[in-house]
Formats: sequence, C-alpha cells, structure tokens
Amino acid sequence: MTTQFWEKSIGINATLTNLLLNPVRRCLLLCRSKLRKASDGVAASRQTSPFIHQGWWLLRKRLLPLLFLISFVAVLLLNSFAPAIAQLPPQPRQEIRGVWLSSNDFSVFRNRSKVQAAMSQLRQLNFNTVYPVVWNDGYTHYPSAIMQKMGIPFFFKGVDGQDVIADIISQAHSQGLLAIPWFEFGFMVPLSSELASQHPDWLTQMRDGTQTSTNAAAEVAWLNPFHPEVQKFITELVMEVITQYDADGIQFDDHTGLPVDFGYDKYTISLYTQETGNPPPPNPQAQAWIKWRADKITAFMVDLYQTVKSRKPNAIFSVAPDYYNFAYKLYLQDWLNWVRLGIVDELVMQVYRKDLESFITQITRPEILETQQIIPTGIGITAGLRNSPVALPQIQSQVQAAQQRGLGISFFYYESLWDIAPEPAAQRQSAFAALFPNPALRDISQNPPRKPTFDTISLPLYTKPSLGQRVRGYFLEMAIANGQPKRILLDTGSAGLRVPKEFLGNAPIRRTGQNIKEILSDGTILEGELVYTNIRFGLLPATEPVPVQVVTSRQCTAQKPNCSAKNGVPFSGIIGVNYFEKSLPYNPLRKLPGNLSNGFIVTGNGGNNNNGSLILGLTADNQAGFKMAPWNKQSKINDVPGNRWDSQVSKVCLTIAGSSAKNLCNGKMIADTGTINGLTEFKSASTAGKLKPGVLRSANAVKVAINGIFDYSLTPGTRDGFNRWNLSISPQSEVPTFVNTGIAFFDKYDVLFDQVNGRQGFRSRR
Repeated sequence: MTTQFWEKSIGINATLTNLLLNPVRRCLLLCRSKLRKASDGVAASRQTSPFIHQGWWLLRKRLLPLLFLISFVAVLLLNSFAPAIAQLPPQPRQEIRGVWLSSNDFSVFRNRSKVQAAMSQLRQLNFNTVYPVVWNDGYTHYPSAIMQKMGIPFFFKGVDGQDVIADIISQAHSQGLLAIPWFEFGFMVPLSSELASQHPDWLTQMRDGTQTSTNAAAEVAWLNPFHPEVQKFITELVMEVITQYDADGIQFDDHTGLPVDFGYDKYTISLYTQETGNPPPPNPQAQAWIKWRADKITAFMVDLYQTVKSRKPNAIFSVAPDYYNFAYKLYLQDWLNWVRLGIVDELVMQVYRKDLESFITQITRPEILETQQIIPTGIGITAGLRNSPVALPQIQSQVQAAQQRGLGISFFYYESLWDIAPEPAAQRQSAFAALFPNPALRDISQNPPRKPTFDTISLPLYTKPSLGQRVRGYFLEMAIANGQPKRILLDTGSAGLRVPKEFLGNAPIRRTGQNIKEILSDGTILEGELVYTNIRFGLLPATEPVPVQVVTSRQCTAQKPNCSAKNGVPFSGIIGVNYFEKSLPYNPLRKLPGNLSNGFIVTGNGGNNNNGSLILGLTADNQAGFKMAPWNKQSKINDVPGNRWDSQVSKVCLTIAGSSAKNLCNGKMIADTGTINGLTEFKSASTAGKLKPGVLRSANAVKVAINGIFDYSLTPGTRDGFNRWNLSISPQSEVPTFVNTGIAFFDKYDVLFDQVNGRQGFRSRR
C-alpha cells in the first residue's frame, strides 16, 4: 500500500506541477527581461503596440500576484501529498528553434528599430534562439579590446554608433529568446586580412607549402589550431564575448577544425615529431596523423569549455558541425567525441540538402540518434541564399521530417526566412507559424555543466617519458594547468601528482604556500609547493582542480647517495594512483567524472615497444576474468575524497630458491608500476637464510603467489625492468616479508584497482 501511495503521489505531483506551476514558469521565462526593466518603464517603451503595452501592465498588476499565490499553494499541496524522497519526473530536453544572424543580415541589424521588430516577429512565430555572428573574415562584429590592441580596425557599428551585438542580445532577451553568439569562421581567415599579415607564423599550410583552400567563403587561409598563441587568441576572444555581454552561451561551427590537407607547417611538424618520434606522414589522410590532429583540436575544445564554464557555469557551449564522417575525416572535427566527453551542451548539425531522402539519411545517422538522447539536438536547414532562394515546400518537408524524429531546427539565415524568398513575406511568415504552433521556451538555468556519457575509457600508456632516460616504465599523457601534454610516470605504488614547474601551463593555479616533501624508494627527495589546478588525462578533464606538488628541488638521502637525482636525468614527473594516501596530494583519479572515478585497470605491453593501456572506470564487462584479493580499509584523511585503503594484498606466498624462504605465506605484496625491479624485503636476516642483501642470481628463482588468485615466477637476471630482482633486510619493516613485484609483473598480468569495494584484481595475460 505504501508503495502504491507513493507512486500515486508522484503522479499527482506531476499533474499539479503542470496545472499550477507551468503558467508561472511560462510567464517568468517569456517576460524575464520585462520583469527586470518594468520598474523604470524600459520594457514598456520597447513595445510596438499601445494595446500590448496596456495589456502587459494589466497582467503584471492583476494576474501576477494571483499566479504567485497559486504557485505558493501548489508547493504546500505538493509537500502534503508526498514524502520528501518523492521526486518530480525530469524535464524533457529543450527544443531548439533557432536562426543564424549572419553577416548578410547586417544591413538589417544595424538599425535598432529593425532589430526590435525582428526579435518581436521571431517570438510571435515561436522561435526561441538567435545565433548572432561575432567573428568571421578575421574581424569581430563587436568592439573588441583585443583586436583594438592589435591595431585591427572595427567596421560593424550600428547606424547610431551603437554596439550591434549588445542591441541584438538585449532585444532578444526582451522577447524571451536566447542569444548565443556565433564564432562562424573558427580558425579560418582571409590571407589578406590584417590578422594573417601580422602573424604569418600563426598560419598553417599543406605539404607543398600552399597556405589557402577554396570553399564557399572563397579562398581562405587557416590559423594553426595546434599553435599555443592561436589557441590563446581564440580563447581570449571567446571570453571577451562571454564577459562583455549577457550572452546565453557561445557557438562554434564547422570551421572550428582544419582541412585534412593542412598541418605541415614548421611548428606542427616539430610538435608531431617530438611527440611521436617520426615526422608527419606524407599522406594527409593517414589514420594516425588524422587522429593526432583531431585529438589536439579536441584537447583545445576541452580547455575552452572549462574556461567558459569557469566564468559562466550555465552558458550553453554549442557546436554546429557537418555530419560526422565529413567533419572528422575532412575537417579533423571529432564532435561525437566532444559530446561523449561532456563538453557540448547543444548540437545543431548542418544538413543543407535539397533532396528529402538524402536529408533524412543524414538526420537519422547513429551519431545523431546517440546525441539527441543526451543533449538538445537540432538540424541546420537552409532557408535560402540571395542567389539561390528555397521554396516553402522544401523547408516544410525538412522541418517536419526533423520534428517527427524529435529534433530541433535552426535556419540559415534570418534574411532568407521571408525577406529574400520566392513567396511573399506574409505567406512565408504564416507557414513558419504553422511549423511552430506552440511556444517552446528555453532557460539556461537548466544547463548545468555536463559529465562524460561513457562509463569507461582506455588511455594509452607510453613506453617513454617526455623527459628523462628511464629504461622502462608506463607513462600517461597529461596536460596540467592547460599546459602542453607531457608523458608522466604512472606509479601504482604511490599517491599524488608531482611534476616540474615547466610542465604547467597558463591556467589559474591556487597556491597554498605549503612546501611538502616526498621520499622515493630509490632515495630521491622531492620538494616543492602544493598547489591546486586543472588537469586533463589525454582528452579527459578532471571535474575540478586537484592538488599537485610542483617540484623545485631534488636531492638524495644520506642512506642512498646514488639516487636518480644525482645522475642528472631530468625529472619526468610522477602520477601516483595508489589509494593508500598518507597526506596531500592524493590520487588525482579520484576527481574523474562519474563512473570513471570508481577504479582502473593497468594492461601492460608484455615487455615490447607497444603501448600498454590505462582503463578508467570499472564495469561488469571489463572486470570479467579477474580474480580478486581484498584490501584493508584505513581511516580517512581530511581533504582526501572517497575511501582510503591499504593497497598491499595479504597472505602472499613467497619462495626463493637456495634460501629458507620456501612457501612463506605470511607476506604482503604491492603491484607497482613505479618500480623498475622486483624486490623482497625481510624484517630479519634469519628469514632470508643464506641470502645476502643485493641482486639475486639466476639460481635464486622467485615464485610469488596468492592461492587461487595468481602464481608468478621469475628467474633473476641482469635486465632492468625484466628480470632483475633485489633483496634487502630491514628491521624497520612493518611486516615480516614484503614483496614488490615491480614492472615486469605487468608483462604477465593485467591488474585491477577497485577503490569502491577495496580490492585488487589479477588476470593472466598468457
């Protein structure tokens, strides 16, 4: 009975909400700007009809108090009908009904009265979003301090000298429309522009040295999206718009990419060679070369998304690309991965087709079906061009096809809706009114920052670091504080991220002034300040800033004077991913989004030159075949999120040939990617028997096992990282027998780290 009552209560809640609260919500959304400005009469002065003016004030004076009273009563009723745990159904994704305001429309929007009339007309026809262009042809359509500082002229004032973009946004809001400024040309600029002339080093080129391509925008050059100064320039423009205007978001289209034939400039060639060890292939469509460039553009978009959200968390980060195969293969724009990474809040795919069958084929592609389950998704439809008008039947059939599939619409472009069209304006407007017979208002308050949609992801583990000459290791590519990606040693035996100062980029860093010290197993002492900053694993950003030790000093302990700090090898950084944190900094994988933070799997490379893998996010599928050993839970530490575990596994059996250590099953063991060689540490000399501290010989075969979980054996030799095994005697040891199997163990076993359930898994790779 209780369950039935709750289910009925939830149904009653939904019904009451629709009946009682929706009128208030609709009124507040439609009139949000009017409410802000009603006190000084601004809203009333912008109405085009005295009747509307008087009607609004009557509504405000007589009906709003009643509506607020109804909403108050509704809240009381909802609370009385259901317990606190009952929740209303989630709101459906907001439908896109938009139009691009292009450079072709500028003659219209330079005039304030025309802007006001246009926004009013769009609202009456139940549009809900406008996308005014703010960047194309190498110029901004708003007065930019950044461009002014560069000496680049500004041509786009209104007829009264007004800021056209500010006027469009203000008038759009007065009609309850969202205004999302549109960076139309992305990385594309005319070769003759002041920007290209001032910064020729910012341009990229084809393999034969050609700097331009030809498309619908005529002959154009391309800013190099891999160049840090270009990325900084675009980011500054975007943030200038987000900061300077009350914009509801920002949109990037198909030009926020690069034609596949480009990328053969000196900077990019050097960067690719540095990161891969080889120059770019001569074939621009080589898969690895495409992926490398596409991933670089994705990494930039991840950083740009985070920067926008840090300033305005609810801003809509919108993209308007071509269909995916075209966008990725020909323009290096991996927008489906952007959606999956959680950095896209809205997608409008451009489908400019005359043939309805071809149009439907594009809007029913798998990537669109996937995307529309996650975010508001629309289709870009051409309403006509000045030299190529589009008749109403084509527009109507395409809109209806999209609507039947639950997709929104955006038209390119405003003037072609009815001003330059084969049918009379009144007929066109009547047709658009029929396409959108009911309002569909949008509200950015329902647009919180998103999380990735995948439960697991695999990142490559490289065999060489960005710095240093380490013999063996697994290195994870990371970007710290928006710096260039660096390959950092993955260490399952320690916790916390520790990097040299030069690995940091120019993103904000919160300094603590706290100097910390870490002593590595080889006797190296790392010292440096603890700071908090953003990090990215490959393309995947952490959900918030994490603690990082910025290492500024390295030296050796007195007990181990020949540590790595003495040999002059540069410090390549360490990312410790152990869950046995003793203090700050903690394992940064704890700050991954969603399911990705629940644990990970290290898959080795078998001792060859192929990359291993770090699999983030444990699922039922990727845990198949693992045999589990438990960890012991430890007390929590302040500022360390999640559970803390002693990630040494117990009941380890050890046998060393030629010694009294034969099937001792009282040991503890750690699987450690950060240690090159295997190690046995005895608490007393008697346990070691005849063996002396030092490197074991081939006669001292080692066998390490946990009954029913794994059985590992090794013949000691002289190859670091493969078969060298050390023995030490330490009365200070916490346990009688301790085993660190070193990196060679990962040649034979995949190792799973489950931070939720406190266990470690082993799966044979043989």
